[in-house]
Amino acid sequence: MTRIVFLLVPGVHLLDLAGPAQVFYTAAGDGLPYRLSYVADHPGTQEAGTGEDAAAVSVVTAQGLPLLAPAAWPRLTGDDIIMVPGWRWGRGPQALQAPHAPPVSRGTARRLAAHHAAGGLVASVCAGAFALAHAGLLDGRRCTTHHELQDALARRHPRATVVRDVLYVTDGRVVTSAGIASGIDLALHLLAARHGPGAAARTARTMVVYARRNGDEPQAGIMLRHRGHLSDAVHRAQDLIDAGYTRPLPLAALAAEAGVSERTLTRRFTAATGLTPLRYQQELRLERAEHLLGQGATAEAAARAVGFTDARMLRRLRARTP
Repeated sequence: MTRIVFLLVPGVHLLDLAGPAQVFYTAAGDGLPYRLSYVADHPGTQEAGTGEDAAAVSVVTAQGLPLLAPAAWPRLTGDDIIMVPGWRWGRGPQALQAPHAPPVSRGTARRLAAHHAAGGLVASVCAGAFALAHAGLLDGRRCTTHHELQDALARRHPRATVVRDVLYVTDGRVVTSAGIASGIDLALHLLAARHGPGAAARTARTMVVYARRNGDEPQAGIMLRHRGHLSDAVHRAQDLIDAGYTRPLPLAALAAEAGVSERTLTRRFTAATGLTPLRYQQELRLERAEHLLGQGATAEAAARAVGFTDARMLRRLRARTP
């Protein structure tokens, strides 16, 4: 069971928190092994111990909604994720100076660093990147934040490499994302990386999020990049491909799932996504194989893991990708 711990600080933005929380909550409802926890913190908080029965602390969000969460941290393992949502900051010219200091305690900064050192993943949304920088986790790493805060982050933390105008950046188990709704993109990306594109696609569709936007790369997100259309028949076919892209999927079976003829499905699928059903499946396989190769798998192992009989087709697909 992977625990997702959300750090709540004064002025936390609701969507920074609720967006990724909804992603993992939805994934857990679909049977994936996630458990959500929340920890309250502010600079005046003494370093709380470990335990889940600690008294709750009130944190008021930027939108004025008070939240109650324990100040004590749960016990974490290297499989768990700490996520730091952003908080209220100055707008316009004020953003160039804000936030002067992240509203997290020194004890919490140490916890963020220790969790990463123990093999855990630490992620941020929006201004949450300043908390990661405060913990020393952005030194020598690529990162991003809300476009209004990029200059402030680069100036305040010159050892970090701020990647501008992208939705999220992954660097050494540290994942940072841009503002507000980009936390959903980040969380879907983490689901896709851990469980494959089909799992992320199912979660996205349950949330009625059909289009995941580009992150740092041209974007690992085939299954969601081609979801920004209104054809229900094509969505049903995509659901079947997303869930079973590693096995043979005859066009007849896809058409039956979509409730249309094979010719109609091919025509509608191409019009909606720019790809034939077969090419869409190949793109999913290629995307997953690229991820496995990046994790150190051989071409032969990656090819077989995604459904190819050997590495020859994988090499051909990679060669024709610009």
